[in-house]
Amino acid sequence: MKRPHTSAFTLLELMITLAIVAALAVFAVPSYRSHVARTHRIDAASALFRAAQFVEAAASDGMSALPPGLDQAPQLGTAIYGLHVLPAGDANGGYSIEAAPSESGPMRDDPCGIFMLDATGLRSNKSGANGSAPPSAECWNTS
Repeated sequence: MKRPHTSAFTLLELMITLAIVAALAVFAVPSYRSHVARTHRIDAASALFRAAQFVEAAASDGMSALPPGLDQAPQLGTAIYGLHVLPAGDANGGYSIEAAPSESGPMRDDPCGIFMLDATGLRSNKSGANGSAPPSAECWNTS
């Protein structure tokens, strides 16, 4: 009498596969999260530059508010950052725009905090969730 040939995974093969998947997840998840945060920061920086172009073009009209679409980052969908034009000051060259993370958004605890751009082209950050912002070069780095 012949026994039918059956094929299946052994418990050892299953355990090795699970160990490999777990090791990959340990490295992949933090990398993915940092990539998503970097993408949100790039969206905020891009939105600030778009808003600055609008403010420069609308300077003769005396507009102080950004139109819908330019008042958030990303332009479409759920706002991760809200953009606001700040009043003119002596040091900012005529205007300053800030991109503040949404209170309930994924970047609310980001160490980069609030992104700022003024008419002189100065890029900076106000303190983040932990009370101090990293150097602006880290937050504005898009490479």
